[in-house]
Order: sequence, then C-alpha cells, then structure tokens
Amino acid sequence: MPKSPSLKNFRRIVIKVGSSLLVDSAAGRIKRAWLTSLAEDIAQLHKDKRDVLVVSSGSIALGRAVLKLPAGPLKLEESQAAAAVGQIALARTWSEVLGAHDITAGQVLVTLSDTEERRRYLNARSTINRLLKWRAVPVINENDTVATTEIRFGDNDRLGARVATMVSADLLILLSDIDGLYDKPPGPNRDARLIPLVERITPEIEAMAGVSHSATARGGMITKIEAAKIATTAGTHMVIAPGHVKNPVGSIGKGGVCTWFMTPANPVTSRKKWIAGSLEPRGTLLIDAGAVAALRRGKSLLAAGVTRIEGQFGRGDAVLIRGPDGAEIGRGLIGYDADEAQAIRGKGSSDILTILGAGGRAEMIHRDDLVLG
Repeated sequence: MPKSPSLKNFRRIVIKVGSSLLVDSAAGRIKRAWLTSLAEDIAQLHKDKRDVLVVSSGSIALGRAVLKLPAGPLKLEESQAAAAVGQIALARTWSEVLGAHDITAGQVLVTLSDTEERRRYLNARSTINRLLKWRAVPVINENDTVATTEIRFGDNDRLGARVATMVSADLLILLSDIDGLYDKPPGPNRDARLIPLVERITPEIEAMAGVSHSATARGGMITKIEAAKIATTAGTHMVIAPGHVKNPVGSIGKGGVCTWFMTPANPVTSRKKWIAGSLEPRGTLLIDAGAVAALRRGKSLLAAGVTRIEGQFGRGDAVLIRGPDGAEIGRGLIGYDADEAQAIRGKGSSDILTILGAGGRAEMIHRDDLVLG
C-alpha cells in the first residue's frame, strides 16, 4: 500500500473546523483551550511559509448560545439571526487566538453562488489570494445570515472542498469528531476498522459512510466523502482527522490516526484542464507579438498587449487568445466585461483607473487563469 503523504509536502492548506469541536454547546462558549492549541499548529505552518486558510463552522451554535435560545431546531430566520450574532463573536475569537502569534485574521463570508458563478468566484478568489499575499489567514464561513435553505451548502465539509478548489489548495484537512473513515460505523460495531488511506473513491468507499451523532454538526461521513470527491477531482489531497485532541494538525504531522484521500492530479493542472476543455469561449482577444512572448515566459496578459476585442462576454467568462497572425495562442478567464476590456485595450496599467473611474486589476487575464496551446 502507498505511504501516506507528509504535511511538509504541502504549500497551501485549508483547515475545516466543525461546530462540535469549536463550541461547547452545553456551556454556551468557545472551547478556548482547544482553539489555542489549534492556533499553535496554524502558527507553525505559517512560520514555515505555508499558506493557511480556515473554514470555520460555529456561528449559529455560538449565536444561539449567546442569545440563550432554547434547545431544538431553529427556523430559517432564527438561524440567520443567530448567525448574525455568532459571526461577530466567532471572528473576534479567531482574531484573538491568531493575533497572539502576530498573525492577522481576515473574515470572508461566502455563499454557494460565490463558488459556482464565475464572476463571484473570481472576486472571492482574488480577495483570498490578496490576504494570503499579505500573510494573513483567511477565516471563511458560509454566510448564514443571507443563505437560504435552497442555496446553502448544508455543511462546511463541502464548503471546505469548494474553497480548497477555488484557491488551488493542495491539501484540505477536515477536523472531525471522529478519527477518520471506518469500514463500518464505529459506534455500534466494535470490530470497525479505520481506513488509513483511500487511493480512489469507489462505490465500496461511499458505502462505508455513516451518519453524524453530533447535535451541533450539520455534516456526517456522507458529506465528508462528497467533499473528498470534490477535492480530489480538482487535484487536492484531503485528510479526515480527529479534532478533539490537542494540537490536532500537529498530530497529523506526527503520523497520528487519520484517513488520507489521495488524488493523482494537482490543483494547477486540474484547473487548467477545466479552463481548456470544459468552458465554451464567449469572445476573442487579439494580442501583439510582445504579449505573445510574455505569455510564453509565464507572464499574465496585460491590457497593453491587447490589440482587438471580439464578442460579448462578462467578467469570468472564457475567451480565446490569438496572436498577430490570428493563430490561437491559448484561452483563459477574462478579468473584465467586454465593454471595459474594449476601453482599456492597448493601455498601460496606470491608465485603468482614469479610464474606468475605478481601480481595476492590472491583468486582463491572470496567468493562473490562462492555458496556452
């Protein structure tokens, strides 16, 4: 059997924290000692120059505790109102525990549409990448104050997977109230066996998924398997590990009990494959010889190198890129609407603010959103 990977091999890591780990529902407060130990793990990764993102549940659970709401299911509007209170407390807590290590936390609230509609996807991706460039740790949660039953993720396992794919993370860690994937539900079955490594998600693996017995968690093992399918398809490794221990990420690094889900791909090649083969181009950019040479050197496409715009497209749509002779150079996700792109083509980056009346991105197509032929 292949050996489980090492944490030191990953450069961009998303850590998902569940409600039952974070919030003591009986006492109505954050599990501060445990969270402090997780912050120590994050600080060590940060010190090692890794990019770290946190997907944190807990806003509704914490909000209902602060508001002293009775036990039992909440109506949609009650959940949204509880989240409005809980999000403030949750963000403050993350800011404090990371700030103790001189790490800045940035709150990012997302909905399903932010990860599936390309315009919003690009906005969210750009915001998160900027925070990471500034060496902040984005703390991401579903925006429960506006999400509805019809559009919400329903659990933060799948949200973690969507975020991991959106930012091209190479590892997603799901900290859970269970140790990993078992071949049968471990509660009623004393002979249940932990599966340490899953090379490929098969129907047999899916059949092993049980249900969650936690009062505060929305997702069970079924949603974790679904998250694994999302992540591994996009080239992201995933690990399910026990979060109830002290320094849970550090425990993974020391070879602690967990389940690894492997992927044969990597985030960059999977994303490029998606851009190249799954999206219908909505327009064409013609570029000059200098821009062609820059793209071949691994640069982004700047407005200054674009000579002509064809088609009607919106920000986030796929477009073809052609050289001076009309030959296709590649394709990518455009950073501007067609009208804006038309207005700034051939112009220097410093002119964009004057022309559009607002500061835009210097790149018309960022190299991460670009596939060359």
